[in-house]
Amino acid sequence: MLYSLFKNAAFRPVIKYVYGARAEGEENIPATGGVILASNHLDAGDTLVLPAMIKRQVTFPAKAELFKGDRGPFSKLVAWFLRAVGQVPLDRSGGRASLDGLQPVLDVLADGGCVGIYPEGTRSPDGRLYKGKTGVARMALAAQVPIIPVAMKNSRVTRKAGLPWIDHPVVVIGKPLDFSRYYGRVDDPRTLRWVTDQVMAAIHELSGQTYVEAYGTSVKSGSLTEAEAAARILERPGINTKEPELPA
Repeated sequence: MLYSLFKNAAFRPVIKYVYGARAEGEENIPATGGVILASNHLDAGDTLVLPAMIKRQVTFPAKAELFKGDRGPFSKLVAWFLRAVGQVPLDRSGGRASLDGLQPVLDVLADGGCVGIYPEGTRSPDGRLYKGKTGVARMALAAQVPIIPVAMKNSRVTRKAGLPWIDHPVVVIGKPLDFSRYYGRVDDPRTLRWVTDQVMAAIHELSGQTYVEAYGTSVKSGSLTEAEAAARILERPGINTKEPELPA
């Protein structure tokens, strides 16, 4: 109820009519049933623009620590807001804890919900598309749901007269990707990588971004230099991965 209130009374009118946002291909999102929206991630505005411009409620997994509310009044407000609008925690610590931490997301999908995810795992540091992390594939294969590729365009947040401004953002929604032949193969690294690369290739086709075969976090942390990142530019994601074979 609060999700609809915030969306329809506050966010959607501003994003659609003030910012001039538009969506293309919403008919590609099934009206019901569990589904994952996998999007590129240009800026903070993505998380507001995408759910504001489509009919279905979108659940974005947020960092688990944001739900603790143990860092003062503002953190308590953030934790309350996330719960009030139906968002769920995601453990990003890695390893078994991170794997087990997917359960809240899987529960949303099992209940027929729509989950939004950024496979890159971080905002693009320079507007290019970076290598996807395999969590999106693990979610889809475990929950046995399709993945819808999404491209965000013009979603960078700037300032205009001192207020947050996004100039005519566009949401481009692609056709569903069906990986049903691999359902259940959540512990096969080759399958997870191939599925993830197929998702990133679909996002790449929609967005038209330059693709870098490296994680965006590596560029942000400085462990990968600009020259090294430039040397990893590829025509598209998935060039170096082969479709895994199914058991005979």
